Amino acid sequence: MSLPPVDIAPYADRRRRLSEQLRAAGGGIAILATAPHAVRNRDTEYPYRHDSDFFYLTGFTEPEAWLVLVAGASDRAILFCRAKHPEQEIWEGYRCGPEAALERYGFDEAHAIDELDDMLPALLLDQPALYRSFAAGGHVERRLRRWQAEAEQQGRGRRRPPARVQDLRPLLADMRLVKDAGEIAAMRQAARISAGAHARAMRAARPGMHEYELEAELLYEFRRHGAQAPAYPSIVATGANACVLHYAAGDAVLRDGELVLIDAGCEYDSYAADITRTFPANGRFNGPQRALYDLVAAAQEAAVQATAPGRSWNDAHEAAIRVLAQGMLDEGLLQGSLDGVLESGAYTRFYMHHTGHWLGLDVHDVGDYRGGESAPGAERPWRALAPGMVLTIEPGIYVREADDVPRRFWDIGIRIEDDALVTAEGCELMTRGVPVQAREIEALMRE
Repeated sequence: MSLPPVDIAPYADRRRRLSEQLRAAGGGIAILATAPHAVRNRDTEYPYRHDSDFFYLTGFTEPEAWLVLVAGASDRAILFCRAKHPEQEIWEGYRCGPEAALERYGFDEAHAIDELDDMLPALLLDQPALYRSFAAGGHVERRLRRWQAEAEQQGRGRRRPPARVQDLRPLLADMRLVKDAGEIAAMRQAARISAGAHARAMRAARPGMHEYELEAELLYEFRRHGAQAPAYPSIVATGANACVLHYAAGDAVLRDGELVLIDAGCEYDSYAADITRTFPANGRFNGPQRALYDLVAAAQEAAVQATAPGRSWNDAHEAAIRVLAQGMLDEGLLQGSLDGVLESGAYTRFYMHHTGHWLGLDVHDVGDYRGGESAPGAERPWRALAPGMVLTIEPGIYVREADDVPRRFWDIGIRIEDDALVTAEGCELMTRGVPVQAREIEALMRE
């Protein structure tokens, strides 16, 4: 079977950089398993998706695989994967096998997964530290404990397994936070496909449709342009459903005069896009809808202007909530002064989430939002943005029915979300292939 070529250089470089960090901390061994199969019901499994950290270091997407990195006088990268099995491949498809994996992915060694239990105890001996994911499932924990116990027996008191065990995730999170050129290219493609899907849904929308019909338009567009899967369950919410932040596309009917909120993105070559747009089911914003929509759009623009190298992670959020809070006062949703509303947090009644999150191999990607040291008893400062970081910018407003809320705003939920790549000059919005301004949305829906 002929497979497309793999550029192994980025994966080899990431393993090298991780090994350098381990050596700087005194050396050791890192053990990482990919994700297991997950049973949906009886003998039916969920579609398989590899572990993001594992993929980041290997490029390998098959299940039942482990990576072992030995960092010391001589570094070793060892893959354990499923052996070739011609009969099983008739049912389940191609398996790379250790021999092809060694050549294709650039490891120092590759072995069949059946050899893992035999080889790991010896590999643990004399290592100063073991690095593993503290979030690994119970099946990983049990095997690690068994390997360490067997290593103690093999060492016979003269050689020992690692006494120090550390979490591998923080090291990988900091590495994954800044994307390389290949990652950015994949994310741009995910953004293009996802933006096209949102535009398709806008063109298709009309009163009388069900939410799940618009979801189908999204999924069709994702797949026909080469995306492997949705990056997360698509949110398609009409009317009051748009005020439920993680609403799943259901069977509600789009009604004339209501808004539709779609939060959806595809996964392309393992990298996620994440876009939200809000539009009128009938193609025309009414007055109250337009007032709140323009407010959210203005808040997003303020956040975009605050997203640049050297700015703190939280600057965009603070810029957005200042615009939103003032707008809530202007529209009669809140009473008092701007400073008072910001200090009390009264705005959180209508805007209760942060203005963004990291984006990458996971839709809510890894990476600490705070960095550096803090004074005793104080929180660490917000992390400074740097070129190559990717984050979402997604302000919103959600107004539920209530006696103290102007009736014209009842059940209006609006969110606008784009994916921003931090550049040397500021940020690039990768998802602007679908309109944002209200008049542009109305024009698209008239096509």
